[in-house]
Amino acid sequence: MIERKSGDSRIFRTAVASSSARTVSGSDRIQFVSLRSVIHWRTLIRSLPLAVLTLVTGSVLITARDQRSLRDQSRSIIAGALKFDFGPGPLAPGYRRVMAQDTYSRETGFGFEPGAQISCINRNGKDPLRADFCTSEKPFYFSVAVPEGNYNVTVTFGDEAAESVTTVKAELRRLMLERVETKRGKFETRTFTVNVRRPQISGGGEVKLKDREQTTEIRAWDEKLTLEFNGVHPAVCAVEIVPVEVPTIYLLGDSTVCDQPREPYNSWGQMLTRFFKPGIAVANHAESGESLRSSLGAHRLDKVLSTIKPGDYLFIQYGHNDEKEKGEGVGAFTTYKSDLKKFIAGARAHGAIPVLITPVERRTFDKNAKITNSHGDYPEAVRQAAREENVPLIDLNAMSKILYEAWGNEASMKAFAPNDNTHHNNYGSYELAKCVVEGIRLNRLAITKYLVPDVPPFDPRHPDALQNFTVPPSLLGYEMPSSWLGHRKEIVLILFSYDENADNSFVCHLSRHRPDRECHG
Repeated sequence: MIERKSGDSRIFRTAVASSSARTVSGSDRIQFVSLRSVIHWRTLIRSLPLAVLTLVTGSVLITARDQRSLRDQSRSIIAGALKFDFGPGPLAPGYRRVMAQDTYSRETGFGFEPGAQISCINRNGKDPLRADFCTSEKPFYFSVAVPEGNYNVTVTFGDEAAESVTTVKAELRRLMLERVETKRGKFETRTFTVNVRRPQISGGGEVKLKDREQTTEIRAWDEKLTLEFNGVHPAVCAVEIVPVEVPTIYLLGDSTVCDQPREPYNSWGQMLTRFFKPGIAVANHAESGESLRSSLGAHRLDKVLSTIKPGDYLFIQYGHNDEKEKGEGVGAFTTYKSDLKKFIAGARAHGAIPVLITPVERRTFDKNAKITNSHGDYPEAVRQAAREENVPLIDLNAMSKILYEAWGNEASMKAFAPNDNTHHNNYGSYELAKCVVEGIRLNRLAITKYLVPDVPPFDPRHPDALQNFTVPPSLLGYEMPSSWLGHRKEIVLILFSYDENADNSFVCHLSRHRPDRECHG
């Protein structure tokens, strides 16, 4: 989108790829009307609320004001670190102040997400970075606009007058730091590496996002790096964000791997980040409902291959949805194994290391308290492909079977989401992530050197006790800011394009929200 100026009015020009578009929630349809002149409509734009629209093809339309703000934020990120000093005390040199009222906007490029009751406190200490902090009684979210890429995030925790316990998650509930404890008057500084991505693919095209990826899962694709602070009196003194070039572990798979947006669901891909030191990133491109074929069709592999580098890793775990596909010649040892080899070849063509993972088992106990095979030939097809292509194999299917049987029929239910024998909760996915980490060790992958030192070898025959699991849940749902999705009341939203030398100017009209659709915002 290009901004032009005429007097004090903003005039916009954009290429329109479709005759209609929809809001991010998908609940409103917009029609584009060709206009030869919109000169009389110019002044309307200044009174309109910001809105983000998504073309049917999935691309995002933003106002020129938003785009200029994002460009400015990107330049500052690329130029160096973004540093934030939380609280009302003296401002540390080189830092930007963050106060409770600083709600995220595209104009500022940083701030708290709406919802939490934030308190920012000054203890009048000597160190300006540690004398003050922000906290909340509930999980709270802080976002910063950044370009796509990997970032080292450094957080300073502590309170001069009280103890604090803080767990940090990033983007869509990826566990980064678990229970950072500080005594009264003591402080801790921790660094972790976060991957941020966009749906656009370099060279053209973009990922075909599902509706939920544009609503409840938008934090996995938006223009922000979002941090969740959780725990008992979490005390955040400072945050520093620095762009880095580091090795990346890419994940492709289904709902047992992806970043699940809501409690009580969780996946091992969301927990894997907790087990790595800074200096390596995990980019989780898995998505619910995906098979190898559907991921190819949605350009998820294309997206990964557009950013993967020599020395990066591609972890591949499918099967739950592939086994449901029907058709002549479709099967584990035919189409499924052939598609696995396409993913392997794609990674190798870019100098990356593919790793195959057998599909995690479902909770299917027989009368003898043993797990039955719910995936047919698909786990064996993965093993065959690994042998034939000389690819490292993490046999999560076998390890999860041992893990479930170690828990037993009744106790294993506490590792799964309620009334669900496929998808796990935080505890179950944490234990499965430990299985994946053990698979990394057993394969002696080079990334073993990045594993955190506080996690010993894991034996699925002896899982951690549930009562010792201390990762706090996130909010039950994430309410998206109204600035993303418009307003519940009836409005007429005019997006208009004007070019003196072109005939493709347009105006679009946003109709009333349909009462039978959920309106997120």
